[in-house]
Amino acid sequence: ATGVGSTSAIGAPTITLSVDVDADGNVYFSDVRTSKAYIWTVNGELTTFRESTGNGNGMYFDRAGNLLVCEGGNRRVTRVSMDGSVTVLADSYDSKKLNSPNDLWPDPKGGIYFSDPRFFSQDGVEQDGNHVYYIPGNGMPTRLVIDDLTSPNGVLGTADGTRLYVADSGPNTGSDTTYVYDIQPDGSLRNQQIAAPEGSDGMTLDQHGNLYLSSNRSGGIEVYSSDGEKIASITVPERPSNVVFGGPDRQTLFITARTGVYSLQMTVQGQ
Repeated sequence: ATGVGSTSAIGAPTITLSVDVDADGNVYFSDVRTSKAYIWTVNGELTTFRESTGNGNGMYFDRAGNLLVCEGGNRRVTRVSMDGSVTVLADSYDSKKLNSPNDLWPDPKGGIYFSDPRFFSQDGVEQDGNHVYYIPGNGMPTRLVIDDLTSPNGVLGTADGTRLYVADSGPNTGSDTTYVYDIQPDGSLRNQQIAAPEGSDGMTLDQHGNLYLSSNRSGGIEVYSSDGEKIASITVPERPSNVVFGGPDRQTLFITARTGVYSLQMTVQGQ
């Protein structure tokens, strides 16, 4: 079951797109229009984490406490330490620049899956399509793992590293479907199945394996069971872009939307 209440606003930048929570419960989120990243602290304070993110979008903390970021404007995936130093993890595939990395998820082995669509201007595009890639944790070159989606967008894996969810949904493009794949020992993906009959900008999982989608179709958060059945809908004051569980008990749902970030107390925990 899911616990659903009413959302409350916790911040108001211009266009928020991605969100994650650190080990202490602080909420990190990106503002793609101003190219900044912010922190909403556990004490209720809003501070700036980065002044220039390269139109940073998807982000996720790795196990060492570094923030992994899809810098769409800079066409790269980076690792940002808490002292602000930036390491480029991937900016090309097959000696060609990436399109515009959008969302990512680090697996338990230290590898990183990321989507690389190009939703708007096609100027300067070097890749032959919009794909999903894998950065191995062993220092080997970036690998192509999905090449048959139109607009790969949100990316998320299960905590045990066995399954990967990928949404095929962009502005008026894509199949508007979320797929799930079995992750193989070498990081490759097999057994594509439909996880939900709609796509999303971002997604999260709860402790029961239910999938929460920031729905492009409904403009809210749609919740699907692991069997693909819609079991709940969460109304958001404005169209959401991403969602994550956080808080001291991982029972607070944080939702980024077009001009703000919202929180919702749940009766279930994140995975």
